[in-house]
Amino acid sequence: MREKCKCVITTSNNPSKEAVAEARALSQTLGIPYLNRRHVGEKLKNGLIEFFYVVDNNLQLSISIAGQRLFFHPGIAKIRMENFKRDGRDYLLEALQPESSDIVYDATFGLGMDAIFIAHFVSKVVGTEVSEHIYNVVSYGLKHYVAKKDWINEAIRKIELYNEDMRTFASRQADKSFDIVYCDPMFENPKYESSALNPLRPLASYDSVDDQLISEFIRIARKRVVIKTLEKDTLLDRLKTPFSRVIKSPKSGLVFACIELSDKSV
Repeated sequence: MREKCKCVITTSNNPSKEAVAEARALSQTLGIPYLNRRHVGEKLKNGLIEFFYVVDNNLQLSISIAGQRLFFHPGIAKIRMENFKRDGRDYLLEALQPESSDIVYDATFGLGMDAIFIAHFVSKVVGTEVSEHIYNVVSYGLKHYVAKKDWINEAIRKIELYNEDMRTFASRQADKSFDIVYCDPMFENPKYESSALNPLRPLASYDSVDDQLISEFIRIARKRVVIKTLEKDTLLDRLKTPFSRVIKSPKSGLVFACIELSDKSV
């Protein structure tokens, strides 16, 4: 989804010829002006740009915004898998109850931290990310990143990502298009020590979930709908839709509210 912004694409300092070529190519592909790195600081100082894309000498794409760097990296998915293998428990998996043949719709893809982990356990993950700039960085990462762990590379190949609003996307889907619908909207009271997500916040959509959207999720899901929130947030209090199960993590305060579509109450 095209967003109006004041941004440019550049390279890191002392760029390689390959980095310059890639930055110029992405400038054409994304429709964002290319700027030599030596001029970026002046543009920022004068308020002519708000943030900038960077192609580094490893040909990794990132965004520099408000003194922070937004980039794609599946490291959290790797840690999560290690914890799951060690402890034998993951609250998201308990909520989703995924099967190997399942197709999952991740309505709020973000940096793909949940999606990569989920994809290991299912056949396919279809994701939507409404922010053009988050989508640009993450879709580039999904295409180019090569992990040392084979399961991560295999999981990434199962992911299909679209730059679209979740409401519009859901409205276009046929009934029962997915086995599971998962939605993780931005929290009302985030933990800002979550440094991996902090650069995302200025670019993210804060569109919340309402009963109308959940009705759409129910329509396009075969098995269940899972909404992720925080215990101290008000999302679940505002919704009238009944939930079949609510799973809480006492340590993190995360809450997974599940709608089982076999339930007659839904």
